[in-house]
Amino acid sequence: MATYGSDQLAALADPSRRAIVEALRAGPRAVGELAADLPISRPAVSQHLKVLKEAGLVADRAEGTKRLYRLEPDGIAAVRAYLDRMWSDALRSFADFAESTESEEP
Repeated sequence: MATYGSDQLAALADPSRRAIVEALRAGPRAVGELAADLPISRPAVSQHLKVLKEAGLVADRAEGTKRLYRLEPDGIAAVRAYLDRMWSDALRSFADFAESTESEEP
């Protein structure tokens, strides 16, 4: 069973997919618009968008003859929640360690 958030993190492991997510922060864009700003082909952008969509990080809708892609708030929230949990756990562990070493001092 995959850890909650791991599908999204795996999708973001690729630098091209991260670049696409960054580009979509400004708002919905078509594949051609994304490809024009990236050093990869339009078919490659489409494949990356497919992975991002399967991971729940982007959604698309038809507008005329093209599809517009946008960030999916629930998918982005899942990544943030996962990272927040990891950070909280790490801080809690650090605090526990610091407190235990203070109690060991003479």
